[in-house]
Amino acid sequence: MEYEKIHACPNDCWLYRKEYANAIVCPAKIMWYFPPIPRFQRMFRSVECAKNLTWHATEREIDDKLRHLADSPAWKLVDTMWPNFSFEPRNLRLALSADGINPYSDMSSKYSCWPVVMVIYNLPPWLCMKRKFMMLSILISGPKQQGDDIGIYLEPLIDDLKLLWESGVQCYDAYNEELLNLRTVLLWTINDFPAYGNLSGCSVKGYKACPICEDNTSSIRLKYEKKMAYLGHRKFLPHNHPFRRQKKSFNGQRELGSTLLDIPEKTKDGLNARRDLADLKIRPELTPINGEKKFFIPPACYTLTKKEKRFLLKSLSEMKVPRGYSSNVTNLMSIEDSKLNSLKSHDCHVLLQQLLHVAIRSMLPKHVRYAITRLCLCFNSICNKVIDVTQVEKLQEDIVITLCLLEKYFPPSFFMIMVHLTVHLVREVKLCEPIYLRWMYPFERFMKVIKNAVRNRNRPKGCIAEGYILEEAVEFFSEFLCRVDPIGLGCQKLKDNSDYSELGKPLSSGVTSIPEQELLYQAHRYVLENTVDVETELATGDVEVSDNLRWIAHGPHPIVTTYNSYAINGCHYHTKSHDKNKTVQNSGVSLVAKTMQVCSSKDKNPIIGEISFYGVIEEIWKLNYNSFKVSIFKCDWVENSGGIKTDELGFVLVDLRRVWHKNDSFIFATRAKQVFFVEDPSDSRWSIVLTSPQRDFADQYNDDELGDTVLNCQGMPKATINIKSSLDLDENTPTYVRADCEGTWIANE
Repeated sequence: MEYEKIHACPNDCWLYRKEYANAIVCPAKIMWYFPPIPRFQRMFRSVECAKNLTWHATEREIDDKLRHLADSPAWKLVDTMWPNFSFEPRNLRLALSADGINPYSDMSSKYSCWPVVMVIYNLPPWLCMKRKFMMLSILISGPKQQGDDIGIYLEPLIDDLKLLWESGVQCYDAYNEELLNLRTVLLWTINDFPAYGNLSGCSVKGYKACPICEDNTSSIRLKYEKKMAYLGHRKFLPHNHPFRRQKKSFNGQRELGSTLLDIPEKTKDGLNARRDLADLKIRPELTPINGEKKFFIPPACYTLTKKEKRFLLKSLSEMKVPRGYSSNVTNLMSIEDSKLNSLKSHDCHVLLQQLLHVAIRSMLPKHVRYAITRLCLCFNSICNKVIDVTQVEKLQEDIVITLCLLEKYFPPSFFMIMVHLTVHLVREVKLCEPIYLRWMYPFERFMKVIKNAVRNRNRPKGCIAEGYILEEAVEFFSEFLCRVDPIGLGCQKLKDNSDYSELGKPLSSGVTSIPEQELLYQAHRYVLENTVDVETELATGDVEVSDNLRWIAHGPHPIVTTYNSYAINGCHYHTKSHDKNKTVQNSGVSLVAKTMQVCSSKDKNPIIGEISFYGVIEEIWKLNYNSFKVSIFKCDWVENSGGIKTDELGFVLVDLRRVWHKNDSFIFATRAKQVFFVEDPSDSRWSIVLTSPQRDFADQYNDDELGDTVLNCQGMPKATINIKSSLDLDENTPTYVRADCEGTWIANE
């Protein structure tokens, strides 16, 4: 376990290695190199890790769903072009990520060092992006970014990757107990957009900033904003699409929130943006009016009143989400100043994907609100863990129409290159598979961890290198020790598939009590009716009865242990009373069950179908059957008839006051799916049901059970929305100006 300190020219000309190893001129810069070959060899020394490295070939489910990068055309291209490489499933497919960080834990960019991180895609999807399997390969010292010269610092890694690709290296496979000639191939690089330009050599600025569009004919330079705008997204629709042939013109993540709230220096709707509208001779009703001392900017259709801004931020600040879902949203809101503060990239992702379109349900004109909602739902669909191949083309059409709608209502200055690149995300999904395996969030979390290793601010890079080696050593030793949790994997799935065994673990001290006899009987009856072994043994009529069945027949112990907090299936669950004093909401649950369904009271042909139930955890019980224990949730379930509805956008709303099913209030903790409820801003009687993705356990792709299709995230409606009211508006309708909103006065300088 080692690393190399390699000196470099301060002008990023070359590294002092190979023919320059003995040179002594200006060695003023240092890079730290962590060779990957011994790290690969150590991975195969672990039996469990060596087994997981062949998951893509032995256990991956193959159908018309996109789940893993092994389903991608890029992966299959390697299989086709180099069959000798793909014949050995243990050969590794790699990705590389590079980004700049400030090692002093400062938000400024005055100092920037660059870690280069490698990940392995042979692993199951729930392990690919875990910190345990992220390898720090290179650490480039600052203080300035290398830009296009970063290739100089990649030379040692490229040499090792060439060796691994051309001839391979010998390593011992502990799972198969044999020697392996290991080879690797680098398939992907994962970077933010500026770093993408440095590593690929493509331009990310100016007229040809988009690396995919060949003609870039829709990019225009704005005269007053002094930036490029990327419009004309109708060209991405099929040639026979009705909206592509329309004579009526469509004029044209973080930018959206800043524009809605009109945050100074961040909004895309300032004075210069309105001047560009006049220069382009579009939307004359939004042209700024020059007064004696001030300019008057008319209110656009997306402009919020002061009252609406405060209400929007208040709604966002009062949303309580599950633990680990995001940072504390309340800390990001400044209601008095009508601003969003200190948003990180993941915060923007969460706001845009699931929270923003909920907060604006009671404001803005309908056509503008629907356009923003469409954008949020499209991002939500793209970020799903399981994607249906048959739905991809429809999703592409939805995204293009959404961008056209945004062009219709928002100013051209809004359409920066990052907004334009949205139109290419579906293409990226088709080529490289699910986005969650390739986005920057896991790497950003990894960089936060290595920054925490800095103890000496005078030698931050050396601290990072030594701290990483130390963690690597401890993690390696933990592979061969019993009852030791591995580093960098989070909480693990408890491997016990028995319905009535003890799963999960309590997060609070237990309280013993004697419940009401009726409630205890109800809980015991639920265990009897839903335990598979009971039905099997009674049906076969075996003379020999298992011990578990005998203890179930005796019934549970009359003393029950209750908890306020419990962890199971990768989620933390709280009781409703415990949630009241918390900033998170972990008491919401849902259950998909089979039940008898009828059309009306006169229906004589009922059918058995699946129906979703939503509720709140009131109590967490652990029943003691002597030889085993059962964890169950006692819930207040919402009445299905009258307490649950679906709105015109496809969102599920529940009335939490209408509690029903009091005679059947228990469920196994293992069968609960965590949801959270957000109060509907347009009607406080109803709450919108949202579901966070499950984390940190082998979910085997079951994250999509609550969605309408596997294309959509849990609890979210489809991306397609009725757009008739948005596109087919009468030409004389003033769609660009809000009559019920005040304009803005800006000093004439």
